[in-house]
Amino acid sequence: KNQLISGRDEFNRVKENINLLLQNNFHVKVNMVVIKDMNEHEILDFVAWTKNENVHVRFIEFMPFAGNHWSSNKVFSYKEILNVIASTYQFSSLHHDKHDTAMQFKIPEYKGTFAIISTMSKPFCAGCNRLRLTTDGKMKNCLFSKSEVDILSALRRGENIVPLIQQCVLEKEEALGGQFNYFDGNLEASKIQNRSMINIGG
Repeated sequence: KNQLISGRDEFNRVKENINLLLQNNFHVKVNMVVIKDMNEHEILDFVAWTKNENVHVRFIEFMPFAGNHWSSNKVFSYKEILNVIASTYQFSSLHHDKHDTAMQFKIPEYKGTFAIISTMSKPFCAGCNRLRLTTDGKMKNCLFSKSEVDILSALRRGENIVPLIQQCVLEKEEALGGQFNYFDGNLEASKIQNRSMINIGG
């Protein structure tokens, strides 16, 4: 399953490196993209992981990007994720800053935490203050933005990049990169103009 989702058969190597980081007291966040009928049954396993390890698991709703075969019926929503966890655990909500993109929770006496990033069913665009730098030096003002500002080329030319960053911020759309206003069953991933997530990076 790890190979199916990630395209690589590197589960053991990744898990060993995560364990090494935890053993050396790094602040470790692990993202799990929850895909309906594929891995939602593993949600409770990830929550259980937070009992004895100071790991911070973040459940992410499946989002449409180039090449990831997204469809609306594969989205396992924020509410559904919480319901699965509530069927087994009692937990409390942690303080949320107005700019947080993840809603965080903790089970009493557990070392770690879990959070949910609800981009599709409960967008947080109004409070989002994030900018993202891609793997090839372009700046995006939203994960779903079509436009990008070329920061790397300007740096290589020795130019002042502050005006470019300001331009990027000022061009930010009201919500979801201006590509869709909210999630519904009629959203067509093929009409969204974007890179694959691996090429966005960040």
